[in-house]
Amino acid sequence: MPADTITLGNVEITRVIEWSGPIRTNRFIIPDSDEETWRRNQEWLAPDFWTPADDAYRCHIQTWVLRSEDRTILVDTGVGNDRERPQVPQFAGLRTDYLARLREAGVEPQDVDVVVNTHIHYDHVGWNTELRDGQWVPTFPNATYLIPRADNLYFDPESPRRGRAPRDEHERLRWEGSKLVFNDSIAPIHHAGQVVLWEDTHRIDDSLLLEAAPGHTPGSSVLTLRSGTDRAVFVGDMLHSPVQVLEPGWNSCFCDDLQLAAKTRRAYLSRAAELRELIIPAHWPGHGAAEARQEGDGFAITAWAAFPRG
Repeated sequence: MPADTITLGNVEITRVIEWSGPIRTNRFIIPDSDEETWRRNQEWLAPDFWTPADDAYRCHIQTWVLRSEDRTILVDTGVGNDRERPQVPQFAGLRTDYLARLREAGVEPQDVDVVVNTHIHYDHVGWNTELRDGQWVPTFPNATYLIPRADNLYFDPESPRRGRAPRDEHERLRWEGSKLVFNDSIAPIHHAGQVVLWEDTHRIDDSLLLEAAPGHTPGSSVLTLRSGTDRAVFVGDMLHSPVQVLEPGWNSCFCDDLQLAAKTRRAYLSRAAELRELIIPAHWPGHGAAEARQEGDGFAITAWAAFPRG
């Protein structure tokens, strides 16, 4: 069993990291957050999630590999190689050994049965495809790609989309960049006939259920795991940082509908605390996942997952 693997009930979960490092600053990524909260929690936020000296936000771009009912399921597929990404120059033309890391985890591309894109952002759909002979083709030739219908409609350049103007230049660049993301990472799997669009809920198997969790994007979703007495929820970008557990009203700068994103975050944190679900976000370094309890108007982390610190 790979080192970065835990088992919940009958489901095996392996963490595969594509990229790790600092991106901008914490106050850029979580603009509503305040310095006092970061400093008060510095003992456990640094150095995994935050570098106090330069206020750098630290994150992983990673995939969660699930083995459930004899199938291999990927949750989110990172940035991908060879991409044009003007909205995020740090990841433009990225070249990583992601596929080799998947193989180290025992996964060949042809072995993948299901790919879950929790939402359509560049760092969650990149390895849906790879560049071969100048063409974008599905990386996982035998997989069904599960994509929220609301996001597919919202990000498709050919469909009418956003009803408001971008909030700022950063958002304008993201919206323009999303056209490239759709064209290189989503459209090719549609053309290959490998996409299933879903809405509200979609059951993958007896242990795994997709649920709509809008706000971060219109189609943002979570994947819930129920197996035996074990519980977990893969929350995608609902939580970019653990400080959002402490203060659920704090959105990331990437959230589309700020009020809805905060409402959804609080609702799922409440459920996770009540059911003792392991909360598994897309981008947390360190132990990568945690359990939480209600504490006043917010929540507190009570335990970290058993993944090695990454």
